[in-house]
Amino acid sequence: MGKIHIEGMEFYAHHGFYQEEQVIGNKYLLDIKFDVDFENAVLTDDLEGTINYQDIHELIKQQMSIKSKLLEHVAGRIVHSVKANFKGITNVELKISKLRPPLNGVVDKFSIIYHG
Repeated sequence: MGKIHIEGMEFYAHHGFYQEEQVIGNKYLLDIKFDVDFENAVLTDDLEGTINYQDIHELIKQQMSIKSKLLEHVAGRIVHSVKANFKGITNVELKISKLRPPLNGVVDKFSIIYHG
């Protein structure tokens, strides 16, 4: 058993509670980590024995393109999709950060972390 972390994925998406957020969009950073048995990859040096990071990135990219009001909803969709599409992945942790959120004040980012 091992852990895989994919950090600093960057997307431009149209999530937000307010309509203008869904029109204008914003930049988001995502980190995902999960447990998976990659002992076959350790022994064979074969991609079939682990998870292809590009496949995870593509699934997240697809989910990020679907507008949502709440980042919590986006996070849930991503985590459930990852677990449904990649057998053997467990203990998923996803962090989504909205950069420079439209608040009354200077805020670098707003983040949520979801465990699934």
